[in-house]
Amino acid sequence: MLRDKANAIARAILAGFDRHYALFRYNAQQAKTRYEGGDWHRIRKLARERIDFYDLRALEAVERIKSEFGTEFEHALWPLVKRHYVLLLAEHRRPELAETFFNTVCTKLLDRSYFHNEIIFVRPAVSTQYLDSDPMSYRVYYPTHAGWAAALRQAIIDVGFACPFVDAERDLRLVREAAREHLGPDYAPAADCQFQLLRTPFMRNKGAYLIGRLINDSEILPVALPILQDSRGRLYIDAVLFGTERVEALFNFSRAYFMVDMDVPSAYVQFLSSLMPTKPDSELYTMLGLHKQGKTLFYRDLLDHLRHSSDRFVIAPGIKGLVMAVFTLPSFPYVFKIIKDKRGKEMTREFIRSQYQLVKLHDRVGRMADTWEYADVSIPRSRFDPALEAELRNVAPSIIYDDGPNLVIQHVYIERRMVPLNMHLERSDRAERERAIIEYGDAIREMVAANIFPGDMLYKNFGVIRQGRVVFYDYDEVAYVTDMNFRRIPAPRTPEDEMSAEPWYTVGPHDVFPEEFGTFLLGDPQIREVFMKHHADLLDAAWWQEKQQRVRAGILDDVFPYPDTLRLRHRLPATIWPGLPA
Repeated sequence: MLRDKANAIARAILAGFDRHYALFRYNAQQAKTRYEGGDWHRIRKLARERIDFYDLRALEAVERIKSEFGTEFEHALWPLVKRHYVLLLAEHRRPELAETFFNTVCTKLLDRSYFHNEIIFVRPAVSTQYLDSDPMSYRVYYPTHAGWAAALRQAIIDVGFACPFVDAERDLRLVREAAREHLGPDYAPAADCQFQLLRTPFMRNKGAYLIGRLINDSEILPVALPILQDSRGRLYIDAVLFGTERVEALFNFSRAYFMVDMDVPSAYVQFLSSLMPTKPDSELYTMLGLHKQGKTLFYRDLLDHLRHSSDRFVIAPGIKGLVMAVFTLPSFPYVFKIIKDKRGKEMTREFIRSQYQLVKLHDRVGRMADTWEYADVSIPRSRFDPALEAELRNVAPSIIYDDGPNLVIQHVYIERRMVPLNMHLERSDRAERERAIIEYGDAIREMVAANIFPGDMLYKNFGVIRQGRVVFYDYDEVAYVTDMNFRRIPAPRTPEDEMSAEPWYTVGPHDVFPEEFGTFLLGDPQIREVFMKHHADLLDAAWWQEKQQRVRAGILDDVFPYPDTLRLRHRLPATIWPGLPA
């Protein structure tokens, strides 16, 4: 009977999703355990492994359905499957994720004619508003009743770390001092004064982050507490971050995803949205490791924006790339990147895609832009500027095709729009230029600490984000630092060697000569002056070799998503912090 078959398929898909999310939560639970044991390399491995979880479970569900129900389906079947699925989600704690999983399975089983709201979830069918777990997703503390010290102490105890603090009372005192300075002398607790803290810590790299909000007189103050370990495995609160801007920096699209054990992820997203009201839910879900849900929400946002706007997609400003064609919609803060058929570099499409996957799986340390990858994106042809459409048809005809009034792009990367660094430097005054060059060098240093060599370090391959940070976004020539051979240029043997247009020494495929960087980076005297003052060692092969040795030795350098000046260690003499990293 068709109805029974539809019900069975719906249950099979939901079982596949439930298996996926159980493994997702177990991964976050393992991350907390590994953090408590100081196993930083295993935490990174867990983060990499989790990225593939979703696709593996979706493929398992597809194979189960093919095995049990065949590959030929009546058209009337799938509306029934969706209706049964919606009924199954009535009491589900993660309905929005389950709907996305349903869409993924369906798009792997059915052709494009099925991709409408009667068959798949073009629009959500189950609301997540007011959905929460039991116990609730966040705890509430009342400092005016228990006292600030007692409330904060209980908040730390409730997180339940299985390792001791160096000096919890000292840390809490420093947090209260920082809070008094931030709130100012006129701060007065109101009747509704309370501190709310998400129930589980946010794990990433070598840190655990407690995310909360202080509510007073109905006003919300975002708060985050990064917790690190000393060399003896003891915990300490490293900083206290107040305000939307500081918390947003933790969730920047250029950083690795958090691992968080969430029973009801939508409740966490709603909480985070109250702290960062301008950050779209698509980016919040993505930063929580739920990147498929982030993709779903982004695509819905894009469709909604297209309905409510009239401007056209245009070629993105900046120097055209040799490998990627980049375009943007001026009213929408993202860029769309496709791999050209006619490329200026000898590299295959498969290699380029593998480069983007390498970056997605890697720790981006706040310096490499994350991307959403889409297939078969359909956009009304009327929304393309004629020059852009002609450009796309010329450089990438194999992945562009017409579908009625729409233009379909078979494969595209989408990322946050940035100002190319070369354009930023041209427009900036002296002070802004100095800050950007310092940021540029810092970006390279932090990528190197994470074992990433940018390859092509031209300014056009870096962007400046709203907060002024410099981020890398061109991955054609990305490589591991440990795979490269950093060398000094040998001294010329004869005057003829020195005058020769060709090198007088052999150059291997992985050889890099850092002293050459200055030739193509430092032509502008003002830029050269700033670079040599702050980053001259980047032109020295010895610096790269030393960093390479540290990576090979398994040393993970600290890269903090907040300014060093905010670290609580600066509030006490260095002798008070024995064993803690400088």
